[in-house]
Amino acid sequence: MFLGTHAPRLDDKSRLVLPAKFRDALAGGLVMAKGQDRCIVVWPAAEFQAHADRLNEASRSDATVRAYLRVLFSSASDEVPDKQGRVTLPAVLRAYAGLDRDVVVVGNGTTIEIWDTAAWESYLAGQEDAYSDISEEVVPGIL
Repeated sequence: MFLGTHAPRLDDKSRLVLPAKFRDALAGGLVMAKGQDRCIVVWPAAEFQAHADRLNEASRSDATVRAYLRVLFSSASDEVPDKQGRVTLPAVLRAYAGLDRDVVVVGNGTTIEIWDTAAWESYLAGQEDAYSDISEEVVPGIL
Protein backbone atom coordinates (compact mmCIF):
# COMPACT_ATOMS: atom_id res chain seq x y z
CA MET A 1 0.00 0.00 0.00
CA PHE A 2 1.30 3.43 -0.95
CA LEU A 3 0.92 6.02 1.81
CA GLY A 4 2.17 9.50 2.56
CA THR A 5 3.31 12.61 0.76
CA HIS A 6 6.87 13.09 -0.47
CA ALA A 7 8.55 16.06 -2.14
CA PRO A 8 11.38 14.99 -4.45
CA ARG A 9 12.61 17.14 -7.34
CA LEU A 10 12.99 16.25 -10.99
CA ASP A 11 16.60 16.30 -12.12
CA ASP A 12 17.90 17.90 -15.33
CA LYS A 13 17.06 14.72 -17.28
CA SER A 14 13.42 14.72 -16.07
CA ARG A 15 14.07 11.80 -13.76
CA LEU A 16 12.24 11.31 -10.50
CA VAL A 17 13.82 9.53 -7.55
CA LEU A 18 11.03 7.37 -6.16
CA PRO A 19 10.49 7.59 -2.40
CA ALA A 20 12.50 4.84 -0.69
CA LYS A 21 9.42 3.29 0.89
CA PHE A 22 7.83 2.80 -2.58
CA ARG A 23 10.83 1.31 -4.38
CA ASP A 24 10.44 -2.35 -3.51
CA ALA A 25 6.85 -2.44 -4.76
CA LEU A 26 7.89 -0.79 -8.04
CA ALA A 27 11.26 -2.47 -8.62
CA GLY A 28 9.77 -5.02 -11.04
CA GLY A 29 8.25 -2.34 -13.22
CA LEU A 30 5.57 0.32 -13.23
CA VAL A 31 3.14 2.02 -15.55
CA MET A 32 2.59 5.79 -15.63
CA ALA A 33 -0.39 7.44 -17.31
CA LYS A 34 -2.52 10.56 -17.30
CA GLY A 35 -4.70 10.72 -14.22
CA GLN A 36 -7.72 12.81 -13.41
CA ASP A 37 -7.10 16.26 -11.90
CA ARG A 38 -3.99 16.84 -14.06
CA CYS A 39 -1.63 14.50 -12.27
CA ILE A 40 0.32 11.40 -13.30
CA VAL A 41 -0.89 8.09 -11.90
CA VAL A 42 1.66 5.33 -11.26
CA TRP A 43 0.72 1.66 -10.85
CA PRO A 44 2.95 -1.32 -10.12
CA ALA A 45 2.99 -3.20 -13.45
CA ALA A 46 0.88 -6.11 -12.15
CA GLU A 47 -1.70 -3.74 -10.65
CA PHE A 48 -1.96 -1.86 -13.96
CA GLN A 49 -2.56 -5.15 -15.77
CA ALA A 50 -5.38 -6.01 -13.35
CA HIS A 51 -6.82 -2.50 -13.82
CA ALA A 52 -6.60 -2.86 -17.62
CA ASP A 53 -8.33 -6.25 -17.44
CA ARG A 54 -11.25 -4.69 -15.53
CA LEU A 55 -11.44 -1.78 -17.98
CA ASN A 56 -11.51 -4.13 -20.95
CA GLU A 57 -14.74 -5.63 -19.60
CA ALA A 58 -16.52 -2.31 -20.28
CA SER A 59 -18.59 -1.99 -23.43
CA ARG A 60 -16.66 -0.35 -26.24
CA SER A 61 -19.94 0.62 -27.84
CA ASP A 62 -20.11 3.43 -25.26
CA ALA A 63 -18.35 6.56 -26.56
CA THR A 64 -17.31 7.64 -23.04
CA VAL A 65 -15.63 4.29 -22.44
CA ARG A 66 -13.80 4.45 -25.78
CA ALA A 67 -12.59 7.99 -25.08
CA TYR A 68 -11.38 7.10 -21.57
CA LEU A 69 -9.53 4.00 -22.79
CA ARG A 70 -7.91 5.89 -25.66
CA VAL A 71 -6.58 8.66 -23.42
CA LEU A 72 -5.43 6.28 -20.70
CA PHE A 73 -3.68 3.71 -22.86
CA SER A 74 -2.22 6.18 -25.36
CA SER A 75 -0.61 8.13 -22.53
CA ALA A 76 0.66 5.08 -20.66
CA SER A 77 4.37 4.40 -20.36
CA ASP A 78 5.91 1.31 -18.83
CA GLU A 79 9.19 1.83 -17.01
CA VAL A 80 11.61 -0.04 -14.78
CA PRO A 81 13.34 2.04 -12.10
CA ASP A 82 17.14 2.11 -12.29
CA LYS A 83 19.36 0.96 -9.41
CA GLN A 84 19.02 4.36 -7.72
CA GLY A 85 15.21 4.14 -7.83
CA ARG A 86 14.89 6.72 -10.62
CA VAL A 87 12.38 6.79 -13.46
CA THR A 88 12.20 9.20 -16.37
CA LEU A 89 8.89 11.02 -16.69
CA PRO A 90 7.87 11.18 -20.37
CA ALA A 91 7.49 14.68 -21.84
CA VAL A 92 3.80 14.15 -22.70
CA LEU A 93 2.99 13.27 -19.08
CA ARG A 94 5.09 16.13 -17.68
CA ALA A 95 3.27 18.58 -19.94
CA TYR A 96 -0.17 17.17 -19.02
CA ALA A 97 0.53 17.49 -15.28
CA GLY A 98 2.37 20.81 -15.60
CA LEU A 99 5.51 19.40 -14.01
CA ASP A 100 8.72 21.35 -13.96
CA ARG A 101 11.11 20.73 -11.09
CA ASP A 102 9.21 20.73 -7.80
CA VAL A 103 6.82 17.81 -7.55
CA VAL A 104 4.86 15.97 -4.91
CA VAL A 105 4.55 12.19 -4.86
CA VAL A 106 1.36 11.13 -3.10
CA GLY A 107 0.51 7.63 -1.96
CA ASN A 108 -3.06 6.73 -2.92
CA GLY A 109 -3.50 3.17 -1.72
CA THR A 110 -2.75 0.92 -4.70
CA THR A 111 -1.41 3.76 -6.84
CA ILE A 112 0.87 6.76 -6.60
CA GLU A 113 0.11 10.21 -7.96
CA ILE A 114 2.73 12.72 -9.12
CA TRP A 115 1.61 16.35 -8.89
CA ASP A 116 3.07 19.77 -9.50
CA THR A 117 3.70 21.09 -5.98
CA ALA A 118 1.56 24.23 -6.34
CA ALA A 119 -1.27 22.28 -8.01
CA TRP A 120 -1.26 19.71 -5.17
CA GLU A 121 -1.31 22.39 -2.48
CA SER A 122 -4.22 24.14 -4.21
CA TYR A 123 -6.12 20.87 -4.68
CA LEU A 124 -5.59 19.80 -1.08
CA ALA A 125 -6.61 23.21 0.31
CA GLY A 126 -9.85 22.97 -1.66
CA GLN A 127 -10.61 19.45 -0.41
CA GLU A 128 -9.72 19.49 3.27
CA ASP A 129 -12.85 21.28 4.53
CA ALA A 130 -15.11 18.95 2.54
CA TYR A 131 -13.13 15.96 3.82
CA SER A 132 -13.50 16.97 7.45
CA ASP A 133 -17.23 17.57 6.97
CA ILE A 134 -18.06 14.18 5.43
CA SER A 135 -20.77 12.63 7.55
CA GLU A 136 -22.20 10.09 5.10
CA GLU A 137 -20.86 6.98 3.51
CA VAL A 138 -18.37 7.69 0.74
CA VAL A 139 -18.18 4.07 -0.29
CA PRO A 140 -21.09 1.92 0.88
CA GLY A 141 -20.12 -0.19 3.86
CA ILE A 142 -16.83 1.65 4.42
CA LEU A 143 -17.70 4.88 6.26
